Amino acid sequence: MQDKIKEILAEGVWNPPAKIYRYTFKGETVYYIPQRCCDIPSVLLDENCAVICSPDGGFGGSGDGKCPEFFKERSNEKLIWEDDRHP
Repeated sequence: MQDKIKEILAEGVWNPPAKIYRYTFKGETVYYIPQRCCDIPSVLLDENCAVICSPDGGFGGSGDGKCPEFFKERSNEKLIWEDDRHP
């Protein structure tokens, strides 16, 4: 996850600021990076930072449709990182 944070910090400041949440989903630890704007989808990563899906966001607002159950089935939310830079 540290590499993913470094990637985000190498970009300009997101609006809203980037955040990474940890959840339990289908018995596994996953990391959720919320969408940063209307047409940019969110990203759900497994514990090895491999992309699982995009639960929401994008042009239609509902992500890539590969994990529509994420928001109903996720548990144990924990904010693990938030970009504190200012635009």
